[in-house]
Amino acid sequence: MLKILLIGLISYIVGNFSSSYILGKILKNIDIRTKGSGNAGATNALRVFGKKIGLITFILDVLKGIIAVIIGQMILGDTGRLIAGIFVVIGHNWPIILGFKGGKGIAATIGAVTFINPLPAIIAIIIGILIIIKTRYVSLGSIMAMALVPIISLVVVRPFDLRFFIFLLILAIMAIYRHKTNIRRLLNGEESKLGHKA
Repeated sequence: MLKILLIGLISYIVGNFSSSYILGKILKNIDIRTKGSGNAGATNALRVFGKKIGLITFILDVLKGIIAVIIGQMILGDTGRLIAGIFVVIGHNWPIILGFKGGKGIAATIGAVTFINPLPAIIAIIIGILIIIKTRYVSLGSIMAMALVPIISLVVVRPFDLRFFIFLLILAIMAIYRHKTNIRRLLNGEESKLGHKA
């Protein structure tokens, strides 16, 4: 139990490292949460700050997912990886140091899931990218990729791993919940497309 609490705490703290907020403050003296969608994540960083900062933000967020999972694995093996993957995304989405106003967890999820089992992650990422290219809606690609990744795992992960499936299900539910305003805008035809500046 102590190890589980330790992994959860460390991973949550790692998730609190908000690269979009830090880069925005250091390089532009702007709080990302006051611009664009108000989301402290890579997509909003891309819209507000441009391609370079957006890409760096994405890479750093992916890396923190990987780092948390590695730490979890070192402390408690395979179980530790799954716990770390969930809590780093919670830390990214609801960071205490930013008043619980964080991102939507997609990049951190990509890092965590790809490191644990790359096959379902890569398939979901490809589907998400194709949807983004076709529609130019980053949110739609993210939502669909996250909704599909647990289903994809049922098909490609052998033998079936119930813990991994539940792990993916939790991450998918969090991601879709964090996109609830995007879903509303998509349904109303008001969602911003890729390339639209904030």
